[in-house]
Amino acid sequence: MRRNCRSLVIGMVAAALAVGLGCGREETAAAGPKEKPAVPGAKERERPAPAAQPVVLAEGTPLSVRTTSALSTESNKAGETFVAHLAEPLVAGERVVAAKGARVEGVVAQSSAGGRVKGRAGIAVRLTRLEAASGQMIEISTNMVGREAQSTKKQDAVKVGVGSGVGAAIGAIAGGGKGAAIGAASGAGAGAGYVLATRGAAAVIPSESVLRFKLAGPVTFPPAAPR
Repeated sequence: MRRNCRSLVIGMVAAALAVGLGCGREETAAAGPKEKPAVPGAKERERPAPAAQPVVLAEGTPLSVRTTSALSTESNKAGETFVAHLAEPLVAGERVVAAKGARVEGVVAQSSAGGRVKGRAGIAVRLTRLEAASGQMIEISTNMVGREAQSTKKQDAVKVGVGSGVGAAIGAIAGGGKGAAIGAASGAGAGAGYVLATRGAAAVIPSESVLRFKLAGPVTFPPAAPR
């Protein structure tokens, strides 16, 4: 009798354990895998940085360039192109849209040798293209910057004076005082004729000159690297 009771108790305990284990497995399966706790700021770090936007430089923005060769009314005609480089970087906010030393292209807008009687020689240039920080050549438009030849009035006076002196000397030898007066007049006329027959000095923009321009209209530059 006692053995039967023990057997019955053992059987009941075993059945209870079996039922408990089955329920635990079902609960575990229903719960599923646990999610890892979120790390603060992880989503923010995964977001890509906003794309850089194009930059617009307004009309009137100053830019300085340095010439790489001399430009002269003797050797350069209107319409000829030239190359220079930025003397200072072009900056918009915190972005460099064109670096110092960037290639700049321009054109001779005016080139006049001046008149034989009056008027001095003059040359003027403007910019047409600029190398952006992205490497692209950007079309631009600027005002004109020019140079005018130096006045030669003193040199012309010396030439006329030399002509008068030579004429007077020749006249004095030929006919005394009266001859000297006639020779001086004829010498002065010859000297003045020489001045009228020749042009004045050329207008020159020397190599390595720093020229300062302003944009004649707004210019859009592609995205550039932050400073």
